[in-house]
Amino acid sequence: MTGHREESLEERRRRLSANLADKGIEARGEEAAEQRAEQSRKGYAQAMKLSSEFISAIVVGAILGYLIDRFVGTAPWGMIVFLLLGFCAGVLNVLRSAGMVAAPHPADRDTGTKNERDAG
Repeated sequence: MTGHREESLEERRRRLSANLADKGIEARGEEAAEQRAEQSRKGYAQAMKLSSEFISAIVVGAILGYLIDRFVGTAPWGMIVFLLLGFCAGVLNVLRSAGMVAAPHPADRDTGTKNERDAG
């Protein structure tokens, strides 16, 4: 009787180990899928942020150029110049947001103005 009981316990232990191994694989698979989904969401959010910064800089440049042309009468030069400035500002904003270009540090800006005052 004890031999039969030991076999059934051993069999149950093997089945339990197999079930736990299956659950562990499934749990790791679900965790990996969740991590991929999270990275995808973060990437989509960053793409939306970068594209909106780029487009908004161009639109602001175009509007400023149009207003200057309208009130000063420099058509089409104000639009051309400010559209190009908006494009450059948009590229710079995207590069700063992506971490490719560092934002100027306030201490560096203060040092630059002090050097200009000392030289002048």
